[in-house]
Amino acid sequence: MKNKTLDYYMGLPYRMEIIPDIEEGGYTAWYPDLQGCLTCSETILDVVANAQDAKKAWLEAAMEDGIEIPEPSRDDTSDYSGQFKLRVPKSLHRTLAANAKKEGISMNQYCVYLLSMNDVKRSATV
Repeated sequence: MKNKTLDYYMGLPYRMEIIPDIEEGGYTAWYPDLQGCLTCSETILDVVANAQDAKKAWLEAAMEDGIEIPEPSRDDTSDYSGQFKLRVPKSLHRTLAANAKKEGISMNQYCVYLLSMNDVKRSATV
């Protein structure tokens, strides 16, 4: 398909990532395959809707400027359950639990947030 349309790209399964902003509140969403395509909002529902709008605007601008639009990466996640067991020192466990409680979220959510933020920072420097 030589001349791919906006509808073609909008129909592709681009992976969206959403990260809660613990310090400021709200959420940030972005598409890793569409570099620089991101948005923020106060609620999870709004950030998902805004992400769709941002994706459409990003794709329109890329098409208008003749920028090559990547197809979604084909990450095979069938080998991953989304769970792993991690042993940490009791003092770290206590600190993580206290910080999660202070933020009003579960320790699991807090740890996912910390891991995600560190992974994003690492990916940006690689």
